[in-house]
Amino acid sequence: MSALSPQDAVERALALSRADDCVVIADESSTANLRWAGNTLTTNGVTRSNQLTVIALRRSGDGVAAGVVSRSAVGPDDVEDLVRAAEADAASNEPAEDAAPLLSGEFGDWAAAPADTGIGVYRDVAPALGAAFAEAAARDQKLYGFANHMVTSTYVGSSAGLRARHDQPTGLLELNAKGAGGSAWTGVGTRDFADVDVPAMAADLTRRLAWGERRIDLPAGRYETVLPPSAVADLMIYLYWSAGARDAADGATVFSAPGGGTRVGEKLASLPVRLFSDPSAAGIESAPFVVAHASGRTQSVFDNGLPLGATDWISDGTLTALTQTRRSAEVTGLPVTPAIDNLLMTGPEGADATLDDMVARTGRGLLLTCLWYIREVDPQSLLLTGLTRDGVYLVEDGEVVGAVNNFRFNESPVDLLGRLTEVGATRPTLAREWSDYFQRSAMPPVRVPDFNMSTVSQAS
Repeated sequence: MSALSPQDAVERALALSRADDCVVIADESSTANLRWAGNTLTTNGVTRSNQLTVIALRRSGDGVAAGVVSRSAVGPDDVEDLVRAAEADAASNEPAEDAAPLLSGEFGDWAAAPADTGIGVYRDVAPALGAAFAEAAARDQKLYGFANHMVTSTYVGSSAGLRARHDQPTGLLELNAKGAGGSAWTGVGTRDFADVDVPAMAADLTRRLAWGERRIDLPAGRYETVLPPSAVADLMIYLYWSAGARDAADGATVFSAPGGGTRVGEKLASLPVRLFSDPSAAGIESAPFVVAHASGRTQSVFDNGLPLGATDWISDGTLTALTQTRRSAEVTGLPVTPAIDNLLMTGPEGADATLDDMVARTGRGLLLTCLWYIREVDPQSLLLTGLTRDGVYLVEDGEVVGAVNNFRFNESPVDLLGRLTEVGATRPTLAREWSDYFQRSAMPPVRVPDFNMSTVSQAS
């Protein structure tokens, strides 16, 4: 932060504050990226950024008002102006609905310098990509894609004594192949790229392009469908984003109970699936405490520093929790279960089928690659619509026999849970549609007997 460390920025802002209470969040990020097109590396680069957020709290007889201002590239001479701007915002605001006592405590190594990344994170990936480019060119195919790695160090301090720090590495690699068999996509999320297997990813794309050399037209309709972990992630992440306790209690979502309250305690899934978040989940670790830069329906600036632990949203097929703040928990009467920055789904005990295993057990059905352009149609049922992309394949007698046209689908992930007939082995994955916003997920492949392909799409 221009001669000002994030820790010093937090302490300086707290010292300058004239508010009744104050929370300060400093984020320091570094990013390294690679891009390639047509079997050629095109660009690479490293960037750095920072942001300082000041949350000023003003008490009155009516409650506590909050003022929040965030700015980037804040230097030593800019801190006071930022603090005063937050205080002015608090002075103009009404008391906050989510007001709660500030938290204290210590998390992480507050004194350590921010973590960072650099182009060296690709020391194994870049040569592997080079080899994949050469092999693709020899098959008259072309590879496109990008890799991105970001490390963000977040420091949260408050006038109540909170000092919390977390380092969050976030990486992804997306690989797209084009050839006579159309196009095929694969992607992976990662913390450090040590677990990224480029040859395996490229081999999977080659296999799918070979499948695509035979084209088959199918009409719209309901098909037995095997969804890979990436497509499952896109659906379950949207379900998770829609699982706010306050909105459910207000009767506004699929998780609202008829006549009032929420559906917590209701059976949703036909199989004993578990949908959960865990800050310590191996390979997709996330912040073990709440970091809230602003208040909303499912998060509160007053909850900054609230410890997070493993939380089951759906357990044994039953809805067990919805995301909420300390304040909304008082309203709903449910336990305090803040949102956590990862999501996992598992099937019945002993579920170990791979995607290939599930395909081999399919008499006649579809194998999807991924979903995109997902949009909500009806929040009361969580009906979503979207398109298939980069490979929909027909399976007959356990074998992929060719690629079919794309479809528009209409499905509710909540309704879909109630129709699952098979859930495979869970593995880390990358959601295609939501990869810009949510990178930490682990999902299984699933089988749905009647996935609704509502119309044929001309999208390619």
